[in-house]
Amino acid sequence: MSTATLRRTHTAVLKAEARLFTREPAALFWILAFPTLLLVIIGCIPVFREPSPDLGGLRTVDLYVPIAILLATITSGIQSMPPLLTGYRERGILRRMATTPMKPGALIGAQIALHGAAVLASALIALAVGRLVFGVALPRQLGGYLPALVLAALSALALGAAISAISRTTKITQAVGSAVFFPAMFTSGVWLPVAAMPGTLRDIVGLTPFGASARALDQAAAGQWPGWTHLAVTAVWTVVLVAFARRRFTWE
Repeated sequence: MSTATLRRTHTAVLKAEARLFTREPAALFWILAFPTLLLVIIGCIPVFREPSPDLGGLRTVDLYVPIAILLATITSGIQSMPPLLTGYRERGILRRMATTPMKPGALIGAQIALHGAAVLASALIALAVGRLVFGVALPRQLGGYLPALVLAALSALALGAAISAISRTTKITQAVGSAVFFPAMFTSGVWLPVAAMPGTLRDIVGLTPFGASARALDQAAAGQWPGWTHLAVTAVWTVVLVAFARRRFTWE
């Protein structure tokens, strides 16, 4: 198959998967709307709009913008994508594609691209609502915010691929995803911002991909370059999870 033909094939797969993705209102709500809705709920509580000395003069709502973004990455990578991939495998779609010039990797790549795009859109919505509604400052270190966001999204998608790799059925994927989802929410700071955690707990959480991402995004939002340790932790988790998923993932 020529390069041009291969490119057209991948484009066709991406368009087909995009049409299917837009027909899933529940997934779109939880990825695009729910994180910002949580931000609005937090921002509507008066005490959370007041500067806190314990947070270095920041407001709780200021910290919840990156948390909302991380929640979108977690929902997309852990709750939305794995059941789709496992469902394709369970119904034999990946096995049949493996026997054709259009390899199943094109379908998986399309899902990763679509979920990554959804995370980016959700991040833009959260940043816009935070700025326009609650006066949250835009990231002061945009050059550091972008790689931190990309790494956070990649780590979530890698974790989702690993979940799909070890789950034989869609029901198992959903059960495993739910079991991982709530600890991921905790480490990203949904219930308690990572910056407000006690020192020891904050250090432990910082060793997880979403805890490290939360620290990196907070630093970039404040105008600092994200700590290389936080970026490295997220990157290492991503590489390890991708390697594990590639080793364990089967087409049937």
